[in-house]
Amino acid sequence: MNRILIYEPNPELLATYAGLLENHKFWVFTCGEEKEALNLIEKQIFHLCLWSAESSSGLDKIYSIKSQRPEMGLLVMSSIHEPSFVVSCIRSGASNFWVKSSEPHTFIDVITQTLGRIVPEVAETEKIDFPFPQFIGRHPAILEIFKLILSIKDTDSTVLITGESGTGKEVVARAIHNLSPRKKLPWVAINCGAIPTNLLESELFGHVKGAFTGATQNRNGRFQIAGSGTLFLDEISDLSFDLQAKILRAIQNKVYEPVGSPHSLKLDARIIAATNQDLEKAVVEKRFREDLFYRLNVIPIFIPPLRARKSDIPLLVKAFVDRFSEIHLKKITGIAEEAMRCLMQYQWPGNIRELENLIERIVVLKRDEGLIEMKDLPIHHFKQIRLDRYVANVSLPDEGVDFNEAVNDFENELIIQALQKTDGNRNKAATLLNLNRTTLVEKLKRKGLRIAS
Repeated sequence: MNRILIYEPNPELLATYAGLLENHKFWVFTCGEEKEALNLIEKQIFHLCLWSAESSSGLDKIYSIKSQRPEMGLLVMSSIHEPSFVVSCIRSGASNFWVKSSEPHTFIDVITQTLGRIVPEVAETEKIDFPFPQFIGRHPAILEIFKLILSIKDTDSTVLITGESGTGKEVVARAIHNLSPRKKLPWVAINCGAIPTNLLESELFGHVKGAFTGATQNRNGRFQIAGSGTLFLDEISDLSFDLQAKILRAIQNKVYEPVGSPHSLKLDARIIAATNQDLEKAVVEKRFREDLFYRLNVIPIFIPPLRARKSDIPLLVKAFVDRFSEIHLKKITGIAEEAMRCLMQYQWPGNIRELENLIERIVVLKRDEGLIEMKDLPIHHFKQIRLDRYVANVSLPDEGVDFNEAVNDFENELIIQALQKTDGNRNKAATLLNLNRTTLVEKLKRKGLRIAS
């Protein structure tokens, strides 16, 4: 779903433009102040920016925006329709131009036309022929992982995937398997941290009858079950030193012995390991074998946490909303701007898994159709991203801050919280903020805040 930013100082026009775009299922971000819009352009990713310009003095701003975000489409909106001004805007970097006095239906036509030209150009370097839909993302770091997976899919090299819990390490491992010549052969995964140490060796290598008390028959281990497919060793850092040595020998020599057996079996499977720990640090602290680390780390893949790739959140949200709406027979069409902003501000300590679980919960519990709104988000889940962001953690960084911007952000957060607590009731929200209702309404118009009631 395309993300569009609108900068329009006229509150009535801003609301009109936003309403038209939302009706056509765009994700819309609105700004009534130029400084706030520039700040959003700097910090977030948009497919298209609609920029209001009413004089030639705004040409430098257009040039600056396009220089900063060359991949973003820039549609200038103006009541000026002299050809010389239109040409000047295009020369300054505008992708298209729309006269505000034009018929309303042309608004969507021009935007669709502009996106049709811009988005394919933007995505040309990003759209990789990656036939694995479960792997979602267009952040530069994720694109590099895409490229790496495609480059190693035909090899047998050992892969070590690192990253925090919930970042999708198993999804990456499955992508490597499913794109490899082994894709029709077994995929076998085992969480090394979920099985007691005294049982893990048998689980991995198997055992023969009588190998230990309770071994009443022969049993194949995961190494044997994997055959010539792929063996995924998750949380490899939880292995004991003894097991680390045995796995090293298996990988190095391509043979292993079931527990209690004098005979060796051949290892044909490709090994992919994963961990949420810093293995290099574990090696230094003598908690992980150095030789095994280097044997596993032939092809290293690091998956960044979700907080470091927030531009992928809209893509992930859309995928999860579509999937869970289909599973649970719900008609959820997307997510409202304010709710998306909330998701974008949150730090996601549980990463993609936390986001996925949250979206499923929202879809299941949502009683009405349409967009996910602020009222649908669990307040307790996001309470830390509001006042705590500015009050509990107030500190002045060495490089300083923009005081007016910080105060404006804090004011926005207070207004949003008040409206959220009152289900969008402006009278009650004004009472909570000790403001006159007219003052609150004026602030909402000036700031371009659109809260679902």
